[in-house]
Amino acid sequence: MDHFFYGWYLKCQSDTQSLAVIPAIHNAKGKRNCSIQVITDNDSWTVPFAADSFHFHKVKKDLSIGENRFGEKGIHLDIRTPRLTVSGDLDFGPLFPLQYDIMGPFALVPFMECRHSVWSMRHTVSGNVCVNGESYSFEDAWGYWEGDRGRSFPKEYIWTQCCFRGGALMLSVADIPMAGFHFTGIIGVVLWRGKEYRMATYLGARVVRVQNKTIRVIQGSLELEVRLLEAPERPLMAPVKGNMVRTIYESVSCRVFYRFRRKGCTLFAFETDKASLEYEFPM
Repeated sequence: MDHFFYGWYLKCQSDTQSLAVIPAIHNAKGKRNCSIQVITDNDSWTVPFAADSFHFHKVKKDLSIGENRFGEKGIHLDIRTPRLTVSGDLDFGPLFPLQYDIMGPFALVPFMECRHSVWSMRHTVSGNVCVNGESYSFEDAWGYWEGDRGRSFPKEYIWTQCCFRGGALMLSVADIPMAGFHFTGIIGVVLWRGKEYRMATYLGARVVRVQNKTIRVIQGSLELEVRLLEAPERPLMAPVKGNMVRTIYESVSCRVFYRFRRKGCTLFAFETDKASLEYEFPM
């Protein structure tokens, strides 16, 4: 494939600090390289690496770029550039994978622009990382792990993720091009008190509202509402036909209101300043 990308998104979050790391490889017009993006509450950085520094073990699900290692057991970081110095180790507790592929039957559809994976909805994180002299300490903190692969990020999309007391959630709503036409694709999971509630286009989910920084998705008796209240955005690089030339904006920790209802009863409704959110979509 002439144009492709493959990357992971690993987020670690305590009551007071957030850190996300995105290791990725990308290929455009026969030129391959890789990168690590680092996002904190206050800043973001993109560090390029040579393609031969990327190593991936699909069976063990281990990925390394230079001296930096990522996998089921945790993260080891060792980045030293004039703009960014990061070092430290984070250990993961048992992962919480989904019951089956988040893409459902779309996992079998060829030539999709972007495919999403969720490796763990929620796991514990412990350890310490130093970012440009600032210490990030995680003790019994929460982690989340997902991935993307394909050619390009969707032109328009909304993505949010949050771990909270009693559960976790992830929702992505995107414009999906396929065979010459476009449709709104939805993939989402609410983990609540040990039970997985999945909302997806292939299960009949649909968007009933996208305005005033609010999105509401319904599927049968399920309803999930996400309302952005305040978001300090940090720039990230995203792929366009395998080339990391698009700038998007993410808030790794921002104020969001979530409400989840089933059969007319509210299972949870809360406001948090620990939500993660990207919106490249008219809201």
